[in-house]
Amino acid sequence: MIPQPHYEQQYLDLMRHIWTHGDERVDRTGVGTRAVFGATMRFDLANNAIPLLTTKRVYWKTATREMLWFLTGDTNIRELVKQKVHIWTDWPLDKYRRETGEDIDRDVFEQRIIDDEVFARKWGDLGPVYGKQWVDWPRYTPVDNGTGEGLYRREEQGINQIKLLIDGLKNNPGSRRHIFTGWNVAELDQMALPPCHKTYQFYVSNGKLSGCLYQRSCDLGLGFAFNVYSAALLIRMIAQQCDLEPGELVWNGGDVHLYLNHEELVEAQLERTPSGAPTLNINRKPDSVFGYDISDFEVRDYAPQSHISAPVAV
Repeated sequence: MIPQPHYEQQYLDLMRHIWTHGDERVDRTGVGTRAVFGATMRFDLANNAIPLLTTKRVYWKTATREMLWFLTGDTNIRELVKQKVHIWTDWPLDKYRRETGEDIDRDVFEQRIIDDEVFARKWGDLGPVYGKQWVDWPRYTPVDNGTGEGLYRREEQGINQIKLLIDGLKNNPGSRRHIFTGWNVAELDQMALPPCHKTYQFYVSNGKLSGCLYQRSCDLGLGFAFNVYSAALLIRMIAQQCDLEPGELVWNGGDVHLYLNHEELVEAQLERTPSGAPTLNINRKPDSVFGYDISDFEVRDYAPQSHISAPVAV
């Protein structure tokens, strides 16, 4: 029997293809990328499998904390930095430096966010990103003011797409409408960063839940490791809530790119060989998908090679 390639090999193959054959493009950050348009990878989630990259260390607890934060609908980095999660700090920090002219150190900025609630409200908010759209998509109702002008009032509580998704999976599993998205066109200009992992769709078959993620923009060198783990984590959480077994994660990328200043990362990673089969255990089933805590998750058999650092393009 021919052995199956390691699940990570498709990622390394795509990285090599982009680095050697991708189009060089000028991007929003000014750093420049090599990119391809349209890529697909598939990851089997049976037997608690989790697609953590093994050719470099992925800080899965940080990614888990971010996903749990998304599900709260919060858009301020304060709760993240309290947990020593720094992945969203660069955007409000960059805005603060530009608008105040103060070349503040990141650690000092984060400490002010933690210590000063007023400062955090002003400088720590990211706008209506991800979680806000997932669990509180704006809802408007018509207002009859007698003029026939067609006015609308924004409701205090928006649409919880995640709740509706889970209700749909439980009550109508064969539907083709098990979708949620963060791409709210009316609010993109208010977001620190428009959603990269923008649309998720789910599919039930033979008692298994599979998910498909469409990612409009993917930093393959840095962001993908979190994105693929987080998507698989979300499938696992939703499957548990719906009494389904995990099936498969199908990942689709639009503009899939490597930054030109990530040469050391790319070449170091391509010299490594993936190995191992990490698993994710969920140790408790809370009453809802919004009730999970970081202590509920345990990754086993994960023995990655050393972390490879690279600059984030803001």
